[in-house]
Amino acid sequence: MITFNNVSKYYPGKIPGLIDVTVEIPAGEFMFLIGPSGSGKTTFLRLLIRDLLLSKGTITVDNEDISNYTGKNIHLLRRKVGIVFQDFKLLLDRTVFENIAMVLEILGKPEADIEQGVMNVLELVGLGDKRNFFPLQLSAGEMQRTSIARAIVGGPKILLADEPTGNLDPETAWGIIEIFKEVNDLGTTVIIASHNADIVNKMKKRTLTIHHGSIVRDEAKGHYHLDRHGKIAGKAGKHDVNH
Repeated sequence: MITFNNVSKYYPGKIPGLIDVTVEIPAGEFMFLIGPSGSGKTTFLRLLIRDLLLSKGTITVDNEDISNYTGKNIHLLRRKVGIVFQDFKLLLDRTVFENIAMVLEILGKPEADIEQGVMNVLELVGLGDKRNFFPLQLSAGEMQRTSIARAIVGGPKILLADEPTGNLDPETAWGIIEIFKEVNDLGTTVIIASHNADIVNKMKKRTLTIHHGSIVRDEAKGHYHLDRHGKIAGKAGKHDVNH
């Protein structure tokens, strides 16, 4: 269970990132975060990995208050939470296998476990035959698959993704979403910040709409509520919740 309780984040100059956000995300949920650029989606994700300090409120993960975590506690939190970025963040001078194996090496796993663990996730993401390739030898979709494999190889309970299909063509994007569905089916909580209306509308998963730092919609089978200008379509209020 993830809980945000009256969470606010203000950047220097009192610029709001999130304002009084309260939400519960049960273990095993598959959820989209949508909203215009700058609405607070990335702030939401960064607070969850303690990459940012919140300004007010509390955040709990598995009943542990992470709001004031420092040092070792942040390191332990990030073992529970994997994250996938739009721009992959792979090390270009390391192979696919080596990029993923680094996670298990940091965790102090024995060599045999590293070999097995990396190959297991490579098979899951459909890259079993690309272990010795370098990132620049891969397509954008394959690089994103590698990024997902790296994020899940340590067995996180939560997987966060910030615009993971943003640089991909529609067919490749759906292939990436299918991987997230498989990971979710294994019991992992998946939270995806996305601007992809087609994916959000067809998946019909829980959807949080964030606007100006506030949750304006929380729907169990959500719909993409932004128009082509990135504005919220129709009227929405903080209590427009159907979950």
